[in-house]
Amino acid sequence: MGELRDLETIEAALKIAETGHLVLATLHTNSAIQSITRMVGVFPPEQQERIRLQLSMTLNGVLSQRLIPARDGGLSLATELLFLTPNIRNLIRENKLHQVYGMMQVGQDKSGMQTMNQSLLNLIMRRKVDVRSAFAVSPDPEELDQLLTKAGL
Repeated sequence: MGELRDLETIEAALKIAETGHLVLATLHTNSAIQSITRMVGVFPPEQQERIRLQLSMTLNGVLSQRLIPARDGGLSLATELLFLTPNIRNLIRENKLHQVYGMMQVGQDKSGMQTMNQSLLNLIMRRKVDVRSAFAVSPDPEELDQLLTKAGL
């Protein structure tokens, strides 16, 4: 579909998704949760509950990407993955997006979800990026530091 820039485009994407079609679109945000917040926030307050309900029923996943300078001189891709499990759908409906990140942090083996910092840790451990580059793009450097400490790095 291209970029979701305005209310009309987002509404069209939701309507198409409701009919069972696969909709792929881009949105310029820094995280999966920020993408949902942006889509809801484009609408007037009196429509936001309806949009949260539509998103909770039609959205299947959000992929957030960052390109980071690689150790070999190229670029490495760090990804944040949010999949809409029944619990995540419920949090979106109830406007409790602040709890979604915690759900992304735990149970990755079951859900396949991954935070940006978990992706950065993985890239560091695989020696694809250096620690300084990872900290430069981390959405939460303190959390990344804790993950590195826990991993013994």
